[in-house]
Amino acid sequence: MNSHRVQGSTIVSIPLHLANAISQQLHHFLPSKYCCTSSPRVWNRCCSAQNKMENQDLSKFTIKGDPQSLQNKISQIRMAGPSKLQVIADFDGTLTRYFINGSRGQSSHGLLQQGNPEYDAKRQALYEYYHPLEFSPTVPLEEKTKLMEEWWGKTHGLLIEGGLTYDAIKKSVSNALIAFRDGVVKLFEFLEERDIPVLIFSAGLADIIEEVLRQKVHKSFKNIKIVSNRMVFDKDGHLVSFKGKTIHSLNKNEHALDMAAPLHEHFGDTDGPNYDNASVKNRTNVLLLGDHIGDLGMSDGLKYETRISVGFLNDNIENNLDNYRNAFDIVYLVSGTQT
Repeated sequence: MNSHRVQGSTIVSIPLHLANAISQQLHHFLPSKYCCTSSPRVWNRCCSAQNKMENQDLSKFTIKGDPQSLQNKISQIRMAGPSKLQVIADFDGTLTRYFINGSRGQSSHGLLQQGNPEYDAKRQALYEYYHPLEFSPTVPLEEKTKLMEEWWGKTHGLLIEGGLTYDAIKKSVSNALIAFRDGVVKLFEFLEERDIPVLIFSAGLADIIEEVLRQKVHKSFKNIKIVSNRMVFDKDGHLVSFKGKTIHSLNKNEHALDMAAPLHEHFGDTDGPNYDNASVKNRTNVLLLGDHIGDLGMSDGLKYETRISVGFLNDNIENNLDNYRNAFDIVYLVSGTQT
């Protein structure tokens, strides 16, 4: 197991089953399926009994900025019960693996091959220029936001100009180096059983995210909504435009909920629950998962009472650790050989 020495203390990197640790963290403050109930009194009693049986140590996986504050938040979520909880998650590098067999996994934008080498090369050149700026700790946030708007606008323009088709999306996903972190599907099932909604906020492409779920998981989840850049195709399957405003890595938040689309509807299942925007906003306890400090803004626009934020520090650990530790309640560290 690798480690990182930071300011005189050894920080142990997260092991392969990182997403299982998230499930464990959820189990730490959510009762088992046998205790599932909307009654805060029963919910709290079940959780207390479960805690006596479980003595989970996540210290090898995480850095906790303020352990006492985190424990207080867990207690508050327990008291409120499952009907008040929602999960807000980033997609690329959070739900998906940042490294796969030692190589950088592809993002929902990066995996796309539009069948036109000239335009694929142009988008790659944009990535090589803007990506280091996205994660640079020295670029001010206001300037970085403008750069991200510039990057996404140019990329979307190239996809339209280059004649992207939906068939190219399906082929790209099939050939892509992309995978969910170990335990993510289990986590989705855990939340679906308890009727806890999941909002996936992504600066990527909704159509590709849905195709990844379709090809890699082979199932839908009735509790998931996707808030991301959605494509508009003509009758021949060619991309002609994008819906709504552009969502990039620094403006993902609940103000964009009008762009949310239930996953099960896009999988042809019309029998799933309808978590309208008002009901989601009434769930004022939040578990937020992201790999970028800007992901903390995903809960902007929601008047939450309690939020537990989990940050995945995938890259440039030495330079970014202090910022992540100050920003997130829990920080997971990932090295190049891990998921």
